[in-house]
Amino acid sequence: MWHPPQRIAFKAAPGRIPTREEAAASRLFSPLHHGPLELSSRTWVPAMVPWRADEEGHVTDAVVDWYASLASGQPGGIVIEATGIRDVPSGPLLRIGHDRYIEGLRRVTEAIRRHSEGRTRAYVQLIDFLAVKRRPERAKFLERFLRITDHHRDALGMSGASDQAVRERLQALDDDALQGVLDAREWEALHKGARERVTDTALAHIRDLPQVLPGLFAAAARRAREAGFDGVELHYAHAYTMASFLSATNTRDDGYGSALDARLRLPLEVYAAVRAEVGAGWTVGCRLLAEECIAGGSTLDDAIHFSLGLARAGMDFLSFSRGGKFDDAKPPKVGEAVYPYTGVSGYECMPGYLSDAQGPFGRNLAATGAIRRALREAGLATPVVAAGGIHNFEQAEAVLAEGIADIVGSARQSIADPRWWKKLREGRGGSVHQCEYKNYCEGLDQKHKEVSCQLWDRVALDEPGLGRSRDGKRRLVAPKDW
Repeated sequence: MWHPPQRIAFKAAPGRIPTREEAAASRLFSPLHHGPLELSSRTWVPAMVPWRADEEGHVTDAVVDWYASLASGQPGGIVIEATGIRDVPSGPLLRIGHDRYIEGLRRVTEAIRRHSEGRTRAYVQLIDFLAVKRRPERAKFLERFLRITDHHRDALGMSGASDQAVRERLQALDDDALQGVLDAREWEALHKGARERVTDTALAHIRDLPQVLPGLFAAAARRAREAGFDGVELHYAHAYTMASFLSATNTRDDGYGSALDARLRLPLEVYAAVRAEVGAGWTVGCRLLAEECIAGGSTLDDAIHFSLGLARAGMDFLSFSRGGKFDDAKPPKVGEAVYPYTGVSGYECMPGYLSDAQGPFGRNLAATGAIRRALREAGLATPVVAAGGIHNFEQAEAVLAEGIADIVGSARQSIADPRWWKKLREGRGGSVHQCEYKNYCEGLDQKHKEVSCQLWDRVALDEPGLGRSRDGKRRLVAPKDW
């Protein structure tokens, strides 16, 4: 992952630890009621992909154990990882694109209710994504994957030459010369792997996304309701399809791109289809970006515009992240896929302990607070979820006291100590294991390995019934006495 050049080392601190009585009187542990969204406290675990599904996208025992562990901390809400709405191969990522997934997902919702003693609401994040190919070997790309055109012939002065003759000439070029012959997308396909964009409307399946996606999201939401979830979070953030429609880089000219309202059109149509499918009494919210953090990307002003539109449409909550884009991601190794959290925007999404003077904690709070103020000034009471490096009671309480958000999300700290919310509520904050923000978990995610925490994944390896990673070296959940 990219790091700011200053590389200032920060350390997360527990801050002031509340007594049981202080926690009980706090905003953080007060309930929230807004339409169908009802939380026992304003604590929230955002979606994280732990890579524990099987290769067909089914729930496994390891998936159930992961969410049972998070539920033991009794947060107000847990958002289940990004779950694919299409019935297509996607590796060990959970899927909800067919009714056969409902039974397995029901195991997750039942485990969350059981292990939280009924305190935690369960939501599932619904995601769509476009094709991303692995970075190819140079020779293989030029010999097999590159489509030879007259553009290449003209650049090489080889008018009328055969495709094979052009390929052989390209193979002989050094990288500087080759970059002068290939167009930007071809160069990217060579060094990062080919990637579909929502602007590739020459492809029928991309052109037809506005007609296809509302129905896919609605069907997935119906399955989520049948599986016992309390609601869904529509994934409109980061590098994926719906966020790409919202992005300022979306230049579609079919009414679904370029202008702000045109970029918002499909997200609103997806929401309308989902709401029509599940009704008004079931929670539907979304995750979106406060800022894209890329050159030419969407800004805070864009996010405010989108948030007002989504809130007016009836979203039950808005949860904010930032960055995490393919646009500035580092080239992967040959044979690996590009990872959207390796550039500057990726750092803004998941900043580590090595940072600039601003530090890694709460980098998205100013933007989130600005969005919430705009909502309230417009007379909209839609609950806002803030997240990003929040790891102690003082931080979380301040987010609520200062009107930055209505709900506080914490991802990496919840991995480090899944029971930290419960410990804080019971006045046992001194026993919380503090996240070090070294992004060990993010490194595992990048390699699609089962995510764990370096604080606990090699602790108590003789624990009875312990589930281990596929290589047998790491535990898959925090110790029972953690």
